[in-house]
Amino acid sequence: MTLSVTAPSLTASSGAPQQMADAWRRQTSLRRFYTVLGVGLLLAAMLASMWFADEANAGHFFDRLPHILDFLGWLVPKDWNDVWRALFDIASPHDTGTQEYNFPLGRIYVWGGFYIPEYFELMITTVNVALVSTFVGFIFAVPFSFIAARNLTPHPALRLIVKRFMELLRAFPEIVIAGLFAAIVSIGPIAAIIAIGLHSIGALGKLFYEINENIDMRAEEGLRAVGANWFERVRFADLPQVLPNFMSYTLLRVEINVRASTIIGAVGGGGIGEELKLSISRGFGAKTLALVLLLFTTIFIIDQFSAWLRRKLVGEQAFMMGA
Repeated sequence: MTLSVTAPSLTASSGAPQQMADAWRRQTSLRRFYTVLGVGLLLAAMLASMWFADEANAGHFFDRLPHILDFLGWLVPKDWNDVWRALFDIASPHDTGTQEYNFPLGRIYVWGGFYIPEYFELMITTVNVALVSTFVGFIFAVPFSFIAARNLTPHPALRLIVKRFMELLRAFPEIVIAGLFAAIVSIGPIAAIIAIGLHSIGALGKLFYEINENIDMRAEEGLRAVGANWFERVRFADLPQVLPNFMSYTLLRVEINVRASTIIGAVGGGGIGEELKLSISRGFGAKTLALVLLLFTTIFIIDQFSAWLRRKLVGEQAFMMGA
């Protein structure tokens, strides 16, 4: 009787792996079908939207697609030395009195014959907008982050208000905020500083309060036990733990804001972005290449310096995951 009982059980147990394999194949096939269906629907939607946009566009995108690289024809200067002349405001032998080669007219004279090239002055303005905006964002994001942190907030209702406020600041792109304030304070660097500064408050505030929610609470609890108030606990127990990471994210934000200030400059925010837009729209190849070269070099230097300084602040081990 024992043999008759165990034989079916052995047969059933030996068939279980086969059933699991069949179920896995069916599930995999179903997942593959849904993936192909989803990608197909997405491609169909993209093609339909592109067709609609092409029909609605007066320039007919697809008809002009073969000419997409035609701009390289005017971007290449007649004389490559004009790129350096445009960068340093040196007179060009090709100057015929037009704006395309009037390089010396942009000189910013400082003392006697010493001058700052126009594009360097515009680049300084762009970097200054980014630095001031980041500073404004940092000053407000630090206290907001301690209020918004779940483990450090002085009151849940205040935490909710601050979090929603920072979300509101992050919801709108800088260029939209800049357009709003340009109508109030007129176009120029001030509108750009306000726009990037407000967005930086929201962005840095979110990063900062996520750091705060992961701190070691033992120092906080120790000060609370001896009667320290909220400000004293934040100043002496919490801030020393998170300040290096705060500075690291702030330096990263500087890099982002330099790019943002360039884009906003193209729509009236001042700086190098506005001049770059004008050079491209007028077809000034030498000036456009000089501006792109200066912008690329500046951003590269800022990125490298910022990365080096962040490594010093938070240590090499924080960068091992991304290496």
